[in-house]
Amino acid sequence: MTDIKIAKINTDAHLKDCLKIRTIVFVQEQNVSVEEEMDGLDNEADHYLLWVRDEPVATARVRLLSGVAKIERVAVLKSQRGKDIGRKLMEFIISDLKQNPAIQTLKLGAQVQVIPFYERLGFMAYGDEFMDAGIRHRWMKRTSTTRVDW
Repeated sequence: MTDIKIAKINTDAHLKDCLKIRTIVFVQEQNVSVEEEMDGLDNEADHYLLWVRDEPVATARVRLLSGVAKIERVAVLKSQRGKDIGRKLMEFIISDLKQNPAIQTLKLGAQVQVIPFYERLGFMAYGDEFMDAGIRHRWMKRTSTTRVDW
């Protein structure tokens, strides 16, 4: 698809697009409460947005915590799922995070049903399952001491 654009966003208008996608995916589709989804941490995060033909369709946020980049709130609109949109967004984020020499680990809490998706991106699950917003999750990470392979 050549009509795709991905960027780390920095405007309030783009942040509104991110929050709209997250509301549709998490609140409306997955029945996560608005209070849990809008957790007050968005001002501490970098936000990424993916457009298809100038329409915002996917988003994620990243918070930096002591050398760890915690990827959160990865959301793709239902109409765009199965079209490699999520993979493209994640590859862009991983590439962007590689530019920061302070980051040694990428971490995320994956919904259990999408663990294989993240495994294909080089993440490994660890620890026990846990519940977040009523949905089963597992922690996943991608680390590199050489930074070559991640």
